[in-house]
Amino acid sequence: MLKSIRWRIAVPYLALILLVTLGVGITSNRFIRKIYEEETLDHLADQALLISDALADQPFPPSASQDLEEQALRWRALLDARVTILNQDGTVLADSDQDPQSAENALQNPEIQQAREQGRGHIIRYSPFHDQQMLFVAVPIKLSGQILGITRLAIPQSEITASQNQLRNKVFLIIGLTALGAILLSYLIAYLTTKPIIQLTKSTRKMTEGTLGGPLVSRGYSEIHQLTRAFNNLVKTLRSQIQALESEQEKLSAVLQQMTDGVMIINGEYEIELINPAAEVLFNTSAELAIGHSAAEVLRQHQWIDLLHSCREEGKEKARSLDLPGKDLFLQGIAIPLGESMPDHTLLLFQDLTRIKRLETTRQDFVSNISHELRTPLASLKALTETLQSGALEDPPAAERFLNRMETEVDALAQMVTELLELSRIESGQVPLELQHASVHSLVEAAIDRMRSQAERREITIETDLPGRLPEIEADPRRVEQVLVNLIHNAIKFSDPYKTITVGAKRDSHHVIFFVADQGIGIPPDDLPRIFERFYKTDQARSGRGTGLGLAISKHIINLHGGDIWAESELNQGSTFHFSLPSMDAG
Repeated sequence: MLKSIRWRIAVPYLALILLVTLGVGITSNRFIRKIYEEETLDHLADQALLISDALADQPFPPSASQDLEEQALRWRALLDARVTILNQDGTVLADSDQDPQSAENALQNPEIQQAREQGRGHIIRYSPFHDQQMLFVAVPIKLSGQILGITRLAIPQSEITASQNQLRNKVFLIIGLTALGAILLSYLIAYLTTKPIIQLTKSTRKMTEGTLGGPLVSRGYSEIHQLTRAFNNLVKTLRSQIQALESEQEKLSAVLQQMTDGVMIINGEYEIELINPAAEVLFNTSAELAIGHSAAEVLRQHQWIDLLHSCREEGKEKARSLDLPGKDLFLQGIAIPLGESMPDHTLLLFQDLTRIKRLETTRQDFVSNISHELRTPLASLKALTETLQSGALEDPPAAERFLNRMETEVDALAQMVTELLELSRIESGQVPLELQHASVHSLVEAAIDRMRSQAERREITIETDLPGRLPEIEADPRRVEQVLVNLIHNAIKFSDPYKTITVGAKRDSHHVIFFVADQGIGIPPDDLPRIFERFYKTDQARSGRGTGLGLAISKHIINLHGGDIWAESELNQGSTFHFSLPSMDAG
C-alpha cells in the first residue's frame, strides 16, 4: 500500500492527524480524570463541611442517638452518599448505611487521622461493608477550635469512574469526528493529486502482466503524455522479444518437467534459483520452499556442498555418488559450471542410481550365495567320484553306499534349482494367485496331515490351537498350505525328539494370524532380522540340510496376499513364526 504515490502523500498527513489526535486524547483523558477527581473531592468535602457546621450549631453529641440517625438518613437521601457521624474518639454515632452498634471504631482510619491533623482527610480504599472500592472524605466537627467529632461522606469509586468515562467518551467522540473529517479531507487531496498517475500505473501494470493489446491513453498533463508516448514505443519493440522468450521458456520448462533426473541451478550466493519436479521429490521439498533459500538448507548433506565448492574452485565438472541415510537412495550428483552464459552459477544434476545399485548388489549377493551353496554338494560329489574311481567300485557295498550319497547330493542340487526357479517366478510375478474363499481350519489341518508322518518318525507331537469360529480368508489355498508346510518342516527339523509343535490361528482386527510354535533350539537375536533373506542360514542351521530359500519363498507368497510374516524367538527356548492374511469378515 505504501508503494502507491497516493498513499505516500496521504499517509504522512494521516499519521500527523492520528498522532495529534492521540496526543490530545491522552492529554484530555488525564486532564478530565484529574479535574473530575478534584471536583468530586472538593464537592464531597464542602458537603461534609456543611454537615459539620450544622452539627456544631446544636448540642453534640445529642442526647438521643435516634435524632442523629434520622439526620444521617436525611442527608443520605439529599447527597446520594453514605453519611457517617463519629465521636472524637472514633466511635460511630450514626451511619446512613450501617447500624452504628455493629460498626467498628474508625479512629485509626487514614481519612479520620488526616481530618484531625489537617482539617480534611480523604482516601480511596476497599470497604468490606460495601464490598468495593470507596472514596472516603472526612472533616472535623469543631466548636471554638475544639474537635467535637468527625463527619465522613463516602461514595463508590465505580460511580466516579462511570461519570469520568461518560464525559471522556463525549470528548473522544468529538475528537474522533474531527480526526475523521481531517482524514477524509487529506485523502481527497491525495486522490485528486495522484489520479492521473494512478491511471497510467494501472495501464502499465496490465501490460507487465502480459496484456500487450492497445496503447496507453493519457489525459491532461503534458509530462505524463510524453511518458506515455515513449512507453508505447518501448512496448512495440519489446513485444516481439517477449514472444520469442516465452517460446524458449516453454520449451525449457517442458524439458525440465519431464526429466527424471533432478536439476538445480545455484547462484553465486549458494542460493537455489531453479529446481525441477524430480529434484523436489528427491529432496522432499517444493519450488516455493527451495527457490531463494540456501542450497545447504535444501540439500542437507555436506557432501553435496563440498561438490559445489570443488566445482567452483576448479571451474570444471565434478561428480560424486552418495547413499542418502534413511531414504534408501543412491544418488550421483554432477556439478557443472555454467560459464559465461550465467557467471557464478552452477548446474547440479542428480541421477537416481538406486535401482542400478540394488540390482548390482543383488547380483553380487546371488553369485556369492549360490557359489557358497553349490560348493558343498559339488565338492562332496567330486570326492565321492574320485573315491569310486580310486577302486571303491571293486567293493560293491562301499560303492552302493557312495552312490546313495551321490544321489542325495544330486537331489539337494535339484531341490535348490527347483526352489530358485520357484522364487524367481514368484518375484517376477509369473505365478498368479488362484484366490478363493478358504477355511482356516482346513488349511491348518491339511498342512499338519502332510507333515504328521515326518513328525512321528522324529517322535515329535503336533498340536493345534484353533478357536471355534474363525472368519474365512481370500487366498490361494495351495500357496498358503505351502507356507504352513515349510514352517512346520523347519519346526520339526530344529526340534529335539519328544518335543511339541503347536500350529494355530487367531483373529486380530481385520486379519487372521497363523502361527507355528516349536520348542527347538531357537534363533540368535542377531540372526532374527535376516532369516527371510535368500540363502541365509543361522549358525545352528549350518550343519543341517536345506537350501535357505524356504523362508524367502514363504515371505514372497504372504506379501503377494497382502499380508506380513515375522518371527519371535528365544535362544534354546524355541521359536514362533507368524503370518497374517486379510480376513473376509472385516467386522
